[in-house]
Amino acid sequence: MLLTKPSVCIFLFTCILRLSYTWSVNNFLMTGPKAYLIYSSSVAAGAQSGIEECKYQFAWDRWNCPERALQLSSHGGLRSANRETAFVHAISSAGVMYTLTRNCSLGDFDNCGCDDSRNGQLGGQGWLWGGCSDNVGFGEAISKQFVDALETGQDARAAMNLHNNEAGRKAVKGTMKRTCKCHGVSGSCTTQTCWLQLPEFREVGAHLKEKYHAALKVDLLQGAGNSAAGRGAIADTFRSISTRELVHLEDSPDYCLENKTLGLLGTEGRECLRRGRALGRWERRSCRRLCGDCGLAVEERRAETVSSCNCKFHWCCAVRCEQCRRRVTKYFCSRAARPRGGATHKPGRKP
Repeated sequence: MLLTKPSVCIFLFTCILRLSYTWSVNNFLMTGPKAYLIYSSSVAAGAQSGIEECKYQFAWDRWNCPERALQLSSHGGLRSANRETAFVHAISSAGVMYTLTRNCSLGDFDNCGCDDSRNGQLGGQGWLWGGCSDNVGFGEAISKQFVDALETGQDARAAMNLHNNEAGRKAVKGTMKRTCKCHGVSGSCTTQTCWLQLPEFREVGAHLKEKYHAALKVDLLQGAGNSAAGRGAIADTFRSISTRELVHLEDSPDYCLENKTLGLLGTEGRECLRRGRALGRWERRSCRRLCGDCGLAVEERRAETVSSCNCKFHWCCAVRCEQCRRRVTKYFCSRAARPRGGATHKPGRKP
């Protein structure tokens, strides 16, 4: 079934042309490639999945993919070029490509289906290409038409954004899984046919989060891009860097602190996690990262939650549940007086 979400902006960096001016899907379609209007719903859904994955991956980081961070302005205004911007471009580009590829393979487009171009060819020892591979080539081509067309500048920031767009697409291709089926007499596996499938998008997000931590800072001479020679130098610089890596031009600001100019809220008031069997190492350390290392105390708050429980099916045809109350403890970063020996914020720490 074709995914649709008409209220979602076609792409994150079209969401706001200026910090207070929002573009809609229709605005984009008036300027986007007319030959691809049929794919607009998938592009919108893909952009939304990128937003959601960004928020998931950074939920317990100092920078947590806030709405304002997704509002990248035009060349006429202020636009950051740090590693967080790099991730936003990459995950958005990946989301658009992923959704187009999946919907293509599901048969949602009349002119697209499985990728069977290699079927029958030897893939490796004991296996052949076959089955229905997800058509990642189609998703890559159409997403590039939509996404890269939105970057009209010729300076270093534009080159950075295009590079990170490509890194997002490479992440989708690089995380695809090979699935195989055995063939042989009496259930033996004398040969296999294999095809490529998309992973869960969560895997793409996790892969790009790793790339975010290893992002490369590009140092360019001031003023590069103001001339043909400068633009050539920019192109040569980015061409020398693998498109599998994220790149940025600027250092990240201190996300511990509120900065109204940059639209940063700081970590005061943020929730953090301390206990829970299912918590990973990163989540368990969130209170230290968001509160302690930012010079804030951890405030414990107790609350009562009400939820449905002990649900039973009654013939015919209703489900009846009880209302259960439960006391829960939550933790928040606060400016309350810190105990002796508490950590103090050290400016310049990584977000």
